[in-house]
Amino acid sequence: MPDRGGGPTGPRMRVGRPSRRVRTLLMTLGVLAVLGMAFTMFAGFWTDWLWYRSVNYSSVFTTTLWTKIGLFFVFGLLMALAVGFNIWLAHRLRPPLSAMSMEQQNLDRYRMGIAPYKKWLLLGITSLVGLIAGASASSQWRTWLMWVNGVSFGEKDPQFKLDISFYTFDLPWYRFLLGFGFAAAILSVIAAALTHYLYGGLRITSPGARATAAATGHLSVLLGIFVTLKAVAYWLDRYGLAVKSSDFKATDNWTGLRYVDANAYLPAKTILFCIAVICAVLFFATLWRRTWQLPVIGFGLMVLSAILIGGLYPAIVQKFQVQPNEQAKEAPYVEKNLKATREAYGIDDANVTEYAGTSTTTDKTKLRDDVDTTASIRVVDPNIVSPTFQQLQQMRNYYAFPTNLDVDRYTKDGKDQDTVIGLRELNLAGIPKNNWINDHFRYTHGYGVVAAKGTAADSEGRPVFTESDLPSQGDLGMYQQRVYYGEKTTEYSIVGGPQKEIDYSDDSGEKTFSYTGKSGVNLSNPINRAAYAVAFSEPQILYSGAIGEGSRILYNRTPKERVEAVAPWLTIDGDAYPAVVDGKIQWIVDAYTTTNGYPYSSRTTLGDTTADSLTATNNSRAVVAQQNQVNYIRNSVKATVDAYTGQVKLYQWDTEDPVLKTWMKAFPGTVKAKTEISDSLMAHLRYPQDLFKVQRELLSRYHVKDATTFLSGSEVWQVPDDPTNTSGDAVPPYYLSMKMPDQKAQAFSLTTTFTPNGRDQLSAFMSVDAEAGTSDYGKIRILKLPTNTSVQGPKQVQSQFNSEQDIAETISLLNRGDSKVEYGNLLTVPLDGGLLYVEPVYVRGGGLKYPLLRKVLVTYGGNTAFEDTLDEALNKVFGAEGTTTPPEDDGGDTTNPPPTSGNPTVQEALNDAQKAFEAGQEALKKGDWEAYGVAQKDLEEALQRAEDAQAKEDKTSAKPSTGPSASPSPSGSPSSSPSSSPSG
Repeated sequence: MPDRGGGPTGPRMRVGRPSRRVRTLLMTLGVLAVLGMAFTMFAGFWTDWLWYRSVNYSSVFTTTLWTKIGLFFVFGLLMALAVGFNIWLAHRLRPPLSAMSMEQQNLDRYRMGIAPYKKWLLLGITSLVGLIAGASASSQWRTWLMWVNGVSFGEKDPQFKLDISFYTFDLPWYRFLLGFGFAAAILSVIAAALTHYLYGGLRITSPGARATAAATGHLSVLLGIFVTLKAVAYWLDRYGLAVKSSDFKATDNWTGLRYVDANAYLPAKTILFCIAVICAVLFFATLWRRTWQLPVIGFGLMVLSAILIGGLYPAIVQKFQVQPNEQAKEAPYVEKNLKATREAYGIDDANVTEYAGTSTTTDKTKLRDDVDTTASIRVVDPNIVSPTFQQLQQMRNYYAFPTNLDVDRYTKDGKDQDTVIGLRELNLAGIPKNNWINDHFRYTHGYGVVAAKGTAADSEGRPVFTESDLPSQGDLGMYQQRVYYGEKTTEYSIVGGPQKEIDYSDDSGEKTFSYTGKSGVNLSNPINRAAYAVAFSEPQILYSGAIGEGSRILYNRTPKERVEAVAPWLTIDGDAYPAVVDGKIQWIVDAYTTTNGYPYSSRTTLGDTTADSLTATNNSRAVVAQQNQVNYIRNSVKATVDAYTGQVKLYQWDTEDPVLKTWMKAFPGTVKAKTEISDSLMAHLRYPQDLFKVQRELLSRYHVKDATTFLSGSEVWQVPDDPTNTSGDAVPPYYLSMKMPDQKAQAFSLTTTFTPNGRDQLSAFMSVDAEAGTSDYGKIRILKLPTNTSVQGPKQVQSQFNSEQDIAETISLLNRGDSKVEYGNLLTVPLDGGLLYVEPVYVRGGGLKYPLLRKVLVTYGGNTAFEDTLDEALNKVFGAEGTTTPPEDDGGDTTNPPPTSGNPTVQEALNDAQKAFEAGQEALKKGDWEAYGVAQKDLEEALQRAEDAQAKEDKTSAKPSTGPSASPSPSGSPSSSPSSSPSG
């Protein structure tokens, strides 16, 4: 044939298929990509296994892994089989080909198109749904383990008389199974219907019957299974009413049956269950009747019943039976909720006693003496003084203290001392030069504990350190001071290899160190190095010469991370704190077991309930919650993390908690017995803050025990906002050694206050005995103030402080220039029927970058004092002022200089004293506290020189001394010192 294309007549160019070399290259790249993805997945798995093995909790990893794998394959396979079988059955039941309608002709093209790939398509669809179902099921590993290992609570719910374990361990698993069944039934119906339609079993536009008998029977059985599952759901919903959340009487997340639930919803669910069973039978009957008429009628009846019986009828009952007489109708159910909520949160034994709020004692001397025996008042605020610790004890820029320090107890001379404590942790932002070697090899750890008395400050307003310097020394004795694990240690480090670490620096220079602990994962193995290079996206780990024999990689280094990793079934408290125990620094971590399936107990949101003015500015103090909403909580585990080795130990604390017992069955050997807690560790355990905050929030409503009062809302309290700042967040609870009215001696306690809902006066004071190992540990005491009197609350006390003219003028003076006043914790102490408020006042300013304690505010019985020290303020409030109160500063009046002397040495010293005095007054006006302190030291030194010189002259002349030692100093005191802080 002639060429009609109009183009060249030469040979055609071959297009499309690449050359062998290109195909080989593409195949190689594809294989490498697959291998790379596989190794990336392997690296994540392998590094996790290595880490768990390094902390001796490999059983947690394997138990969790095998549980997830088992659930994945079992439920993935079940879903794949269910969908695949119904696709296969629908295909097998397809009708024989007959006269083709237009609809069938159009479908025939699709049938022909997929015919060669039917098996692969079936395999692909079933694999996809299986993978999705398996992945969803594997996430339910906690639900499975709790169901299979659940232990009895030994208590029954008041409605159905079932053990509480049914609701906490069984019902969640049954609901998962039900949800899985619904998903399998729905997917099977869809897959079967599409297959029947594709092969002619179902017809939409074709004339004649819309479905073949085989398709009708098949789909009817699947719909019957779906309706059967709905019947099971109605039956389980009956029990679900006991843990159903609802809003009731302005109480969010009320849980349990109310009148309408017990008398309308419960019988409605039973009726709907029966209707659903009948409807399911009608669907199954189509196997013989081959008609959908009856099942469709039955299904319509079920839907109508759900609307009328399950929706309209309860609304009528609520409107016409409950609302006209709500208190009488709801009271029995409210009592059940009160009892269950108090038990679930461990507040059922809270002791509420009446408290006058005002003192009737007229002997002020006795009251002043009672203060010292009632409380060891802490004037060093751990949430304020961190910058002071930083400035005075940081020593090197690559060390840092946490934003909020901790309060603990240490014994000295046989007496417990409230102590503010912090660790000198590693601060990578402060190292001289950031690079990979410095960040991960040379600067690897912090060094030492810094501790100070909680009840005293020195003459310049600084903490009185009981453990300080570098290396740290003081009252704590010898201990391993290196801190490889801490709250600020978030980067990985590679230690123990060829590269030496910076240990610490002193006058002789830098000291080096090589880690000798057994913590971390060994990197000598090239496979391990490659896995960590991929896991951390850092290729240098693979080939760096700084890694060699003995190198170990440390990561997951914060105490909360480590405890959460080894016990993923625990909820971790937001505040881990350090303690020196048996020659080691141990982080102590409180952990909780929780559930949201405790019948009748109201739910709370942990993230909201545990928030306060400290968590608002410090995310590290936020609770780490596995289940954000809970209605049962126990501080069931006390955990420790060694700051040097990273070793994690879990101790059973609540020996009666069924949830902990369940998890201990699931992970045997991971939690040590309570009896293994040493006495030295027990001395530092305390009641956890987050649990206390949850309990105080619940007690603001659930301190009442009768339904009538609860329903009236007249006794609702609230946690006041923190009056010391403008954040608008709740006041945090405070640790304090104090004595409640029914106690004979002081006990380390955690305290808070309550105010009436919407008002600022005080309604109650709450404390819990936080001293672990004592018989009263965990005992909650609430002092309830009379409702007919107005006792000042924290906000009102703070307003009174700020409104008194003398105090306001002094605050204004302290706030001059670059200075800034910072209010410390406002402590409340019950004292002889009244309430003593104490608040330290700090000043940060001038050349200082850290706050110093300058004043103490005290009020009691309407009397207020604002003095340099706590003793002075207490003496003034109780009218016991004496020699302990230093004379007022003369405000810088230089018209009365010190007397002159005929002795030139004395006169020279007095002139120096005058200069120092003037310099101090000038610094005072500028608010430069550092310069003021220096001037006061110079003044004291000059006066001492004058006194020594005069004494020498008197001795020589044998005349009575009339020298400067008897003369008033420029500050009005013979031995003025920096402790004479300005008072205005």
